[in-house]
Amino acid sequence: MRRNLKNDDPGAAFLIVFAARFGYDPVSMPLPKKPHTAWPPSRILPALRHDLLIWYGTHRRDLPWRRTRDPYRIWISEVMLQQTQVTTVIPFYHRFLQRFPDLAALARADIQTVLKHWEGLGYYRRAHHLHRAARELVGSGGGCVPDRHQTFRALPGVGDYIANAVMSIAFDRPCAVVDGNVKRVLARLGGIGDPVNQAAAHRVFQRTADRLLERGCPGTFNQALMELGALVCTPRRPNCPDCPWKASCFAFLNDVTNEFPKRIRKAPVPLHAMVAGVVCHRDRVLVVQRPSEGLLAGLWEFPGGRRHQSETGPEASRRVLSEATGLRVSVARKLIRVNHAYTHFKIELDLYLCRKDSGRVRLDGLQAFRWIRPAELDVLPFTGVCKKFFARLSIESLCHGRRRR
Repeated sequence: MRRNLKNDDPGAAFLIVFAARFGYDPVSMPLPKKPHTAWPPSRILPALRHDLLIWYGTHRRDLPWRRTRDPYRIWISEVMLQQTQVTTVIPFYHRFLQRFPDLAALARADIQTVLKHWEGLGYYRRAHHLHRAARELVGSGGGCVPDRHQTFRALPGVGDYIANAVMSIAFDRPCAVVDGNVKRVLARLGGIGDPVNQAAAHRVFQRTADRLLERGCPGTFNQALMELGALVCTPRRPNCPDCPWKASCFAFLNDVTNEFPKRIRKAPVPLHAMVAGVVCHRDRVLVVQRPSEGLLAGLWEFPGGRRHQSETGPEASRRVLSEATGLRVSVARKLIRVNHAYTHFKIELDLYLCRKDSGRVRLDGLQAFRWIRPAELDVLPFTGVCKKFFARLSIESLCHGRRRR
């Protein structure tokens, strides 16, 4: 179907620019109508790369990890930025590097110190993997971040995205990155109908990113593409008028921006009812360490567990504390309820003030325990749920109050 250009035609600017660059008749050339990965065509890729890099040079944010070519620091930043917003990462990045300025410092540290400096950033498996990788590299005698993709990709916690990001930004290797921002941009640009949250579709987006990559400056191009997704091609209300690719974007030209990217609707996230106890004894409080593997590995928390549907909160607290620690406790009162979300489930947790009645601590499924003074709680790395408790309660006053009564 042929189109006639009008002044109010949203595709007119694209057709005119396209025709001027590549010698097409703007009156007769149709817009793309079917989503497919062959759009944009290869002949306009050089112009897309050029326009994106010009835009990035003007609009890029001044972020601390963009001021260095140190592969270790770039690696740390990319790991922290996974599933975490830039504004959240910046203070953690500075604090972490102040304590662990290089691979050797990270390898020398014990995992509890590393977790303490990661505390509050979430997704703690990332910290475990970084620590293990640092020890592997230092232990092998190299002591530096490898510049070979295959070698770096084999380290704990290093997937395709991390490997491609570090190799391109730190070593100028021609490796295209694909993260959530990149998938969104590519889906709209090319009208890609494959769901962005479907594992099998990753290859489609990777192939498209590979086609687009500016091999002369791959690190800068990758950062520019991610920046475009972060600042302009946002999930909601994208700022299309300011986009350097609007004249070539399938979704914009066909007025279907809000229909991309496609996603598979996931099942509702389950909500679990939980209880935990602040068990006070002689001005000390009981804390337990989670297992060394699995969710929140190695972090500390107040003992607790799942509440059965038929139980009251105090009943669940007595049962859970007995099963987890071997202690018999009396429940004084409910202190607080907090809600917390993990990747695949949510919890609603009620915290109770408890008193030890009898028994000795015998752990079931936990790694360690301590009776510590409330003032010492800052020494250990705690779960995010416990950090919410600390922000709203004075554990020290609770324990002292129990003794006075």
